[in-house]
Amino acid sequence: MIGGARRPREDGPEPVPPSHQGCAIDSVRVHLPAQCAGPRAELRDRHEDGHHLHHLVWRLGPGVRVCSSAVLGGGIGPRTWILNAQVPGGYPRLDPDRHLAEIAAAEGLTGPGAGLMTAAEVAAYTTGHDGGVTATVTTGLGVRGWAAAPETTVPETAAPEFAADETVTPETAAPETEDPATRIRTPPRPGTVNIVVGLPVALSDAALVNAVATATEAKVQALLDAGLDCSGTPTDAVCIAAPEPGPDGGEPFAGPRSPWGARIARAVHTAVLAGARPARDLS
Repeated sequence: MIGGARRPREDGPEPVPPSHQGCAIDSVRVHLPAQCAGPRAELRDRHEDGHHLHHLVWRLGPGVRVCSSAVLGGGIGPRTWILNAQVPGGYPRLDPDRHLAEIAAAEGLTGPGAGLMTAAEVAAYTTGHDGGVTATVTTGLGVRGWAAAPETTVPETAAPEFAADETVTPETAAPETEDPATRIRTPPRPGTVNIVVGLPVALSDAALVNAVATATEAKVQALLDAGLDCSGTPTDAVCIAAPEPGPDGGEPFAGPRSPWGARIARAVHTAVLAGARPARDLS
């Protein structure tokens, strides 16, 4: 739970009923940052379809609102949990929202939640703290690039959240007469920078959206400071979690020069920079 706030409304997306069982939780490893004033992330591992994978869980409790671009539970609304799940490279499923709901169900998570995915190693997550704000980041930069890039075509049957993780090179690009669905592509490499930010104060709707923009700006600044020539990956996602506002409507601003926006920016910058430096060293 983040601070004291009223009970969430009974709306928002509920977990989708599981369609197949492959998410058994075999063991638990927990890291609880001592400086964390907001929701605490639990690092857990699971064996799924022959893969040993990790995921982070935030058990928010009642009274928390999230603004998110997550594939499950995106948008603005009350959320009782956040899940950031690692999946294998070349992710084959076409229902990431249902898959995340399966993992959530295996964790015993109930009520509306937000779920993110990444092919990066979740156990290598990094954190940043500033003035009560905590940013937790998983960093995969194998398919990094610039946001404003030339248009490329991917098969319509590809999983929407990870289709862009397939990189087309001049050597593998198909002739214009070839069916895009049969195009030969290079194997997907781990990509996606997922950012989860927790605050101890309520934000207005506008400030929540502003906080997403501030976190994204700080991410890009950190990538450049790490010496990487990119603005991120095509599948990056952000979650901002804060108490539901009371009658005062919450903090009205979260831009980088506002008190809470500046804290968000510094926390995100610290966490992304720590995760991006190893990617620079491997380049």
